[in-house]
Amino acid sequence: MEDYPRTLSELEARFSTDKACREYIAMLRWPDGFICPRCGGRKVWTRKDQRMLCSDCRYKMSVTAGTIFQDSHMPLTTWFRAIWWVTSQKTGTSALGLQRILGIKSYKTAWAMLHKLRRAMVRPGRDRLSGRVEVDEAYWGSPEEGLLGREHEEKAIIAVAAEEDGNGIGRIRMRRIEDVSRESLHAFIAECIQPGSLVHTDGWLAYRGIETLGYKHKVTVIMKKKETAAELMPRVHRVVSLMKRWLMGTHQGAVSHEHLDYYLDEFTFRFNRRTSRSRGKLFYRLLQHAVVVDPVPYSLLIKHVRGDKTR
Repeated sequence: MEDYPRTLSELEARFSTDKACREYIAMLRWPDGFICPRCGGRKVWTRKDQRMLCSDCRYKMSVTAGTIFQDSHMPLTTWFRAIWWVTSQKTGTSALGLQRILGIKSYKTAWAMLHKLRRAMVRPGRDRLSGRVEVDEAYWGSPEEGLLGREHEEKAIIAVAAEEDGNGIGRIRMRRIEDVSRESLHAFIAECIQPGSLVHTDGWLAYRGIETLGYKHKVTVIMKKKETAAELMPRVHRVVSLMKRWLMGTHQGAVSHEHLDYYLDEFTFRFNRRTSRSRGKLFYRLLQHAVVVDPVPYSLLIKHVRGDKTR
């Protein structure tokens, strides 16, 4: 049974101490009871320093080890309030906004917290999109004069996939890609969409051949139609419009290409849960992700280390 606070007052009452937060994290990490990562033992003792001690192999560990909270000097009570604030704001929040609302002294600390939470918004092993899916690319950056079509110099390229849900939009996926080549676009489709699905694209030649990856392919050549691209492929164009409006509104457009992926992760997390009526459940889901995502020190955050997923 899912167990989470429904209101801010419930959050404040339930998680007023770091001990209560640690117990909740332990429940999320080991819903069926503690399992020692070293020997698989099930018996554990909690030491006075709050570290856990396996009674079988005597391995000592913190409940936050291996999570985004590892090595953080910020109290868990502050982390929990940050997660509540981030998930309760429909349009998200900036690092400056988080710093002000929680009274965090350092902007750098608030920025790092937000970026760690954004990394946790992508659940490892999440399901791929399925059914009928529109796929297209978008560009982020300042206008570039003298370039046509898909030509670009400094702009970031974003691949977008949106499930069809009747006349509406189901789940989405977004990722920055290096270019609009066959290699980049096919890799994005394979990563984000379940084989057997129908992939709807425009006539860009790089999309050719996705049938060999196990997909059905519907092609709409935009230039030969009376309707606009937004009318022929309304879902991806609607998603891109909302994404850009969000980046400009909440973050004033101050999003670097190096960290763009994580803002896209946040937008995707929010969009895919836009119909949820429970802010508490969003808090619960983000915490679930936070305890299974590997920790990232600040030195790597600012270097934008994300493995192969940036390309």
